[in-house]
Amino acid sequence: MRSIFHGRRAALLSLLFALLAGAQTVLAQDTADLLPVTEAYKLNADASSPGVLKLHWTIAPDYYLYRGRMKFKGANGVTLGEAQLPDGEKHHDEYLGDVETYHHGVDATLPYTVAAGTTRLKLSVQYQGCHEVDPKICYPPHTEQLDLPLPTNLGNTTPPASNNPLGAALGQLGSRTNSATAGMDSAPLPAEQAFRFEALAQNPHQLLLRWTMPKGYYLYRDQTSLKLKDANGLSLTPAWPAGTAHHDEHYGDVTVYFDQVELPVTVNGDLAGRKQLTLEASFQGCQDGGLCYPLMTRAASVDLGSGVAAAGQTIETAPELPPASAGEGPLQVSLIAALLLALGGGLVLNLMPCVLPVLSIKAVSVLESGENQATARRHALFYTAGVLVSFAALGLGILALRSAGHALGWGTQLQQPLVVGALALVMLAVGLSMSGVVQFGAALGNTGASLANRSGPAGDFFTGVLAVVVASPCTAPFMGSALAYAFAAPMLSALLVFLALGIGLALPFLLIGFVPALARLLPRPGRWMETLKQVLAFPMYLTAAWLVWVLANQRGADAVGLVLVAMVLLAMTLWWFERSRSRGVISKTLVAILAIATLVPMYLLAHVPAPSSVAASEDGVIAYSPEKLAELRAAGTPVFVDMTADWCVTCKANEHTVLNTQAFRDLLQRTGAVYMKGDWTDVNPTISAFLQQYHSPGVPLYVVFPKNGGPGKQLSTVLTSSLVEQALTEAAR
Repeated sequence: MRSIFHGRRAALLSLLFALLAGAQTVLAQDTADLLPVTEAYKLNADASSPGVLKLHWTIAPDYYLYRGRMKFKGANGVTLGEAQLPDGEKHHDEYLGDVETYHHGVDATLPYTVAAGTTRLKLSVQYQGCHEVDPKICYPPHTEQLDLPLPTNLGNTTPPASNNPLGAALGQLGSRTNSATAGMDSAPLPAEQAFRFEALAQNPHQLLLRWTMPKGYYLYRDQTSLKLKDANGLSLTPAWPAGTAHHDEHYGDVTVYFDQVELPVTVNGDLAGRKQLTLEASFQGCQDGGLCYPLMTRAASVDLGSGVAAAGQTIETAPELPPASAGEGPLQVSLIAALLLALGGGLVLNLMPCVLPVLSIKAVSVLESGENQATARRHALFYTAGVLVSFAALGLGILALRSAGHALGWGTQLQQPLVVGALALVMLAVGLSMSGVVQFGAALGNTGASLANRSGPAGDFFTGVLAVVVASPCTAPFMGSALAYAFAAPMLSALLVFLALGIGLALPFLLIGFVPALARLLPRPGRWMETLKQVLAFPMYLTAAWLVWVLANQRGADAVGLVLVAMVLLAMTLWWFERSRSRGVISKTLVAILAIATLVPMYLLAHVPAPSSVAASEDGVIAYSPEKLAELRAAGTPVFVDMTADWCVTCKANEHTVLNTQAFRDLLQRTGAVYMKGDWTDVNPTISAFLQQYHSPGVPLYVVFPKNGGPGKQLSTVLTSSLVEQALTEAAR
């Protein structure tokens, strides 16, 4: 954990000027009445004397300057000598030790020499001071750039000797940095350079805010507040990404962000034709091991139509997210169209590889139901109920969490290693049941363990639940537009879309259950079904193996070892459960002990940290970053952006059939395009922002950017070679 006090307490305290001990709320005081730094300390420079620059600061009442924080640096052929500074008022600070300060005003002289041909006296002057009454706030170091005319007939001058050797020695001593600050890597930057802020509109109801900090600076999450000016009836819901845990002496346990943070913000309410919003952001941050800045407030006017980034005053603009193609907003389709797309997407989902393992369970019960029409209807209805309840719960859960400020999308539950591990255990348990290792009775039916039973309402219902759970890593054709609509639509309309997806997924079994002609086409039940059930166990084992592979990419070898131990313990639990049916209490107690033991590695799995890694580019593939994409587009290079995840089965199918082929590599070479890939296997706010920019509910997302700088073209979630070839050929023109 990073800490501004760990190992460098003295360095930090030398810069936390005028903070009272234990005053937790000092940095949050109202600074509205403080003078700007250039008015609190007015600097005048006099270069009329050859070889000597005279400086004078006029210090406002209740303000003071630190003698040891004055620094001078020449530029463009100007070489500076040691500054001559008077003694300051001596003061013993509880944290800083013995310091010297100036009140009201101070004069300094600065000897200099210039190189031949120099015509201007250019230098930087840095100083720092504080406000000594409430609010007791210290300014960050402020630097002024001086550009003065040299005295006439000034050649290559040499600095005059001091008339007061003792004063010169004291001046030299005072110009050195205080020992408490000697360990700092560098002086703090001005606030405008340390915390660059900008805002852009991804769509009228979705903003993206970005703070960019140099290396070694961080932003507090909980000291940040957002508001809209002159926007009655509108509110903001931020979706903060995961940050870095940090213990702060004043604020306690907090979350901070280093380098850069991108914050999706939802605008709630009726925009009523608004074209522009004015956003005010108040925030606070620190230099790691250095100064903590006072509360800063920046305002940005956000154009809701153009999607162009708006930066606060004096802020340099960071690379923008690329604009989406016109007409790609999430509500460009009607509710009826979204429902039809959802129905078609759910129907196609039955053919996706992620759902096939679970459908193998259902196939056994469907074949059995061929002997009785009433049984077939019961199977279909309870299976459909499980699907619809699961889709409704999943959809409402995602929508509720998104409205609460969490950046979630379709399939993001598989970004959580514990969920992936638990699903691997479920698949193993189902496979063992289908293989005959264990037979679950009615006593466990209500827990969902009877998924492998060939009959019974509970088995049918929970088969539908499991079908939805394992379907979430897949995105079938038509689903993308429907889900994008659902994530932006009102709650009732969104719920209808998720239910339509469920109806589409359950439709084949509903038809078999309620259309006798279709049911008569099924083969007759027989002893061969037991063999079929055992054969269909192997897709469940393969699904469990795939989930372990996903876990390996998320948390590494330690996580794989833990889930494998849990699988062995689970297999042992189920084996002994079957043997203990006719035995006494001791045998059944051992089952409970083994079941509890299975949970231990799962508990440890939840605490395995993500491996520290740098995004590595594969052969011929560039890791996605907004900056690199902006650089390539500025150079006129067509770019194929692939947003993927290891748990996304549709993504892997597209890679196998299209993207990882020699034909695709030849196409990239022929068109001069760059293949850029973003990995969403784990939580990644940068990729989440890109997905939201294109109204994509999840991965895969494929966008092709043309060489002429036009908007990106979003491709279908299921790729074909001809589709990709056409898109890249057009982008290269």
